[in-house]
Amino acid sequence: MLRYLGGAVLVAVLIVSGVVVRILWVADRDERAAADAIVVLGAAQYDGDPSPVFQERLDHAAELYRAGVAPRILTIGGGQTGDRTTEGAAGAAYLADSGIDLSALIAVGTGDDTLASLRAAQDLLTTNSWESVVLVTDPWHAARAGMMASDLGMSVQVSPVQQGPSMRDGVKPAYVLREALGVLYYRLTGGSSGAGSPVI
Repeated sequence: MLRYLGGAVLVAVLIVSGVVVRILWVADRDERAAADAIVVLGAAQYDGDPSPVFQERLDHAAELYRAGVAPRILTIGGGQTGDRTTEGAAGAAYLADSGIDLSALIAVGTGDDTLASLRAAQDLLTTNSWESVVLVTDPWHAARAGMMASDLGMSVQVSPVQQGPSMRDGVKPAYVLREALGVLYYRLTGGSSGAGSPVI
């Protein structure tokens, strides 16, 4: 019995370790070949003002757009109960104020987690026959987001932010653990993870 228990623990450790290695590997990637759209994963917004975490993602998306990576930016994410706007709408407004052409901005204000938001974005992408995307999010979130987008049928590249609150000292261990749990839950259930509480 102890041998079987030890074997099970060893397998579990190897699986979790493999997931963590994958998260760290994807976090260092910056893929920016030409695509149909840049998709910015939402984060907290306060009455229309993107949080510092969200601002970093939006600024990075603007950089990719200005570099000619894609002709449009999708900002995705719903709102919390009582919010007067959504993450998607707040992101698009921020980018417009930053000088991005309004015709290049599309807000998808649906979804209360990564998978739901990506599903809403996929509906729009399919309707317009847009297939290839560059996902913009935090480094430690990129592996799970990319996995979900790929499972939804998107041709995915990831270009995580490389500065800002998500890169602060002390944030990485908790964020990576949360994402590892999220990946495992998603792989086991194929649904929205909801694993852990927000790190930032």
